Amino acid sequence: MIWANFLQSLYESPVGSGIRESSILFPLIESIHVLMTTTVVGTIAIVDLRLIGYGSHRKGARQLILDLLPFTWAAFALAAITGSLLFTSNAPNYVADAPFRFKMIALVLAAINMGVFHLGAYKRIGEWNDALPPPAAARISGAISLVLWIAVIFLGRWIGYTVQ
Repeated sequence: MIWANFLQSLYESPVGSGIRESSILFPLIESIHVLMTTTVVGTIAIVDLRLIGYGSHRKGARQLILDLLPFTWAAFALAAITGSLLFTSNAPNYVADAPFRFKMIALVLAAINMGVFHLGAYKRIGEWNDALPPPAAARISGAISLVLWIAVIFLGRWIGYTVQ
């Protein structure tokens, strides 16, 4: 009951109402959200492909990660902010939507996968930085990451067709 009241208060908030009732705000915020999500997935995909073993990039894995990480985190922050704003405009219906819930699960799993990678294979990156193919742990992490981020994109698009 408390959760339902919280979701309803987000929906009825000035921010939620303003976004929902504006003819410009929702599409503007959604466009920024899509662009930032594309940037997140694009930068992560470059790293994941390198981790899987596609070495067309001239940099080692460590340098590639360090070069792209600032763009990934900045875009992720903006995607999270814009996603939260979109959520406030229709919170009760988003929470009730299966594709939305699955997207949130995929995001959590992607974060866990990233944590496992950084606590495992990345700690030994000095040993395999330029190696092609990278060790199995790095390849598995990259493949899981790609699948999860593709799922995030797929589910995000699906939400547009299922939320009322």
